[in-house]
Amino acid sequence: MTTTPLEPADLAEATLSVAMKQGSAVEHDEAEHSEFMDELLGGRVNEAGYVAYLRALRPVYATLETLGRELTGDSIAAPVLDPGLERLAAIDADLDYWAPGETHETDSIAAVAYAAAIASSASWGGLYLAHHYTRYLGDLSGGQAVGKLLDRSFDLGGEGLMFYDFAEIGKNKPYKDVYRQKLDAIGAELSAEDRLRVVDEVRHAFRLNQELFAELGQNLDQYRR
Repeated sequence: MTTTPLEPADLAEATLSVAMKQGSAVEHDEAEHSEFMDELLGGRVNEAGYVAYLRALRPVYATLETLGRELTGDSIAAPVLDPGLERLAAIDADLDYWAPGETHETDSIAAVAYAAAIASSASWGGLYLAHHYTRYLGDLSGGQAVGKLLDRSFDLGGEGLMFYDFAEIGKNKPYKDVYRQKLDAIGAELSAEDRLRVVDEVRHAFRLNQELFAELGQNLDQYRR
């Protein structure tokens, strides 16, 4: 479902969680409906395509999680940090399942650029918060549909899908509700200008996702089932 974007003046007055969601609605929709994601969600991407997808995500999460450990004392980022969300080990486990004995490394230019953007968010916790929200709330929401689709399409019986397994955090919806409450508490301590700066970085994060998907889409002839 597409979220109606808010005007800048309304974003400045909205709670941070609402501003982040509605302020990035256009970019989110464009990334979600990229050709590669349409094919993946349609069950039309083969094993090689999915492996390429996981490999491209790996440096993104490696950077996000390494930086998160460095920001445990940051007043903006710290409230949402949770080891139970971390995905790097899960990605590695899934790559071992889908491509045993093969490298986990990627040659994705878009993935390197995405990871670099996350690394640069160390300059201010609000920028990091935007990337944390974009990745993990996405994983807990639409990402779960991807996991279920893969399970059915490849008859996996739950194997090779650790990336989508958030057993450590409990039920997704209550967790997401609390996460948004934390965002709103953080936002209450920020100026309107800084809240808009966070929203702008969420938009940037979705554009980086879109660029990663577009790059994967260039190889769809090889990746279609």
